[in-house]
Amino acid sequence: MTRHGLHRIRRFRPGPRRKAIAIGVVGGSVVAGIVATMMPLLASDDLSIQAAADTTATAVTQDGDNAAKATLATCPARCDGNPRGGREAVIEFAVTSVPAAAVNVRATLRVHAWQQFPATVTAHASPLSARQARPAPVPAGAALATATGVTKGVNEWDVSKLVTGNGTWTVSLAQAGLETRIYWASTENRDPELRPRLLISYDIGARPSPITTTRPAPPPSPSASPTTAAPKPSPTIAPTRTPTPTASPTVPPGECGAVSDKLVPSCGAWWGMYSPTVAAGGWNHGKAITDVEAQVGRKFDIVHRYHDFSNAGSNGAFPDAYEQQQMREGRLMFFAWESRNFSTGTTLTWADVYSGRYDATIDAVAGRIRAAGVPVFMGFDHEPEDDPAKGSDVDFVRAWRYVYERFAKAGADNAVWVWTMMGWSGHYSRYAGLYPGDRYVDWVAYDPYNFHVCTGSTVWKSPSTTVGGFYRWLDEHGIGASKPRMLAEFGTNFNSADPGAKQRWFQEFPAALKAHPKVKAAIYFNSPGVTSSSATCNMTMNHDPSALAGFTRAGQDGYLRQPTGGSR
Repeated sequence: MTRHGLHRIRRFRPGPRRKAIAIGVVGGSVVAGIVATMMPLLASDDLSIQAAADTTATAVTQDGDNAAKATLATCPARCDGNPRGGREAVIEFAVTSVPAAAVNVRATLRVHAWQQFPATVTAHASPLSARQARPAPVPAGAALATATGVTKGVNEWDVSKLVTGNGTWTVSLAQAGLETRIYWASTENRDPELRPRLLISYDIGARPSPITTTRPAPPPSPSASPTTAAPKPSPTIAPTRTPTPTASPTVPPGECGAVSDKLVPSCGAWWGMYSPTVAAGGWNHGKAITDVEAQVGRKFDIVHRYHDFSNAGSNGAFPDAYEQQQMREGRLMFFAWESRNFSTGTTLTWADVYSGRYDATIDAVAGRIRAAGVPVFMGFDHEPEDDPAKGSDVDFVRAWRYVYERFAKAGADNAVWVWTMMGWSGHYSRYAGLYPGDRYVDWVAYDPYNFHVCTGSTVWKSPSTTVGGFYRWLDEHGIGASKPRMLAEFGTNFNSADPGAKQRWFQEFPAALKAHPKVKAAIYFNSPGVTSSSATCNMTMNHDPSALAGFTRAGQDGYLRQPTGGSR
């Protein structure tokens, strides 16, 4: 995903995403308790499986060896004037990585087309071999799903009726309604992103486990209306006095209410929010948060803001007046620091950062963070895998370590460093090379999202499916194994075919966190600019009353109501 400073325009990417959750807590009398919570299922991320073989079934002799072409083709029996010119695309997948305990297996076939066509294309179970040079068409097997219209780009079919777990599965695409050929990208295409893929998600059984929680205290009730428009560069705001450090309460180790020096709560998770502001409201970054707090009836534990390297105004001279006030009121700050200038649109390279060219800016920010006098979450170049213009993965690690060391030299030991990735399976091969090392990282974060139709997919992901994929990948590969985890951003679209789906998604979210106990903070990215909003796409948590009701209920769960931080 691409961030342009205060906000981001997200590009489509195949596979899950990200993109990838936030909230706060209220003070009052809090009673700690141990609650045995039953979590029958843990859900997976999508497995992205490339086709093992494909071919075009045809009776047309001049088609040649269709098992070794960069394109597949479909066409009805009468095709381009040929009464016997029918073609079917035949695709084989070898599925080997679905666990034996998997249930509720969902499978989506994704195939790329270069043009839009007014054709109907049906996916069938196929008895043909996708490894044959030119198999003759045969009567289609059981129909699995139909696409009424071919779109330019990725087209999808739900093939869950066929793909029930591990095995070799062969699907054919049969065309109707347009008597001319449609070409599809094959496994021989030079671009791996265009090759046919099978996306698989599933649930796996889990034993019930005790979850430590706290009882919610009565929420505050400020009043205001929310703001959700995309932010723009804001004017300079003179900093006010720094907040007075607030001591953490004395709590026996292991009991709810304790917070480590790296801001890890002893039980449950922080609830946070990113909420944009607008020029009409005077770029009031404080009101952008309190308006949402008024709607949900509680304060947020964490406020997430994006800042740049300008070292000026609310964009670059942070903590600004709003953030200092929020810290005084007990909220934790998460500063996502981007190596760019929001106002001018200038993008720095990581070599610019570690060359010493911006040392004065780095040192000035480190000095203000040190002067804040309280621990703050600090990130450098959120989602670097989506910033190829800034340099290589090695350059990113070098820049991260350089900034970290200059903060240490400046005595800004209250900076708690959060390494934030997209968490998309398409970048799994890069994450080890992007990790700066345990010495330089305090929290590992990622950005899971249930985009649904916002990015052209039709897959609706449950909260556990949304959160679970990168979580398990981190476990399996040992990246930051000893570190707490954070959902630095998370969000969900609504489902126009099921008006209650978004409300239920939010209501189910606390259970998803309890099923992934290493996640100790979740921050909602409450902006329509996460994607292009439309009649079927709106990622804000308060875009309608039912979504707001679900989000409000999630924030009342004891697991997300810490007796410290934003609750004070």
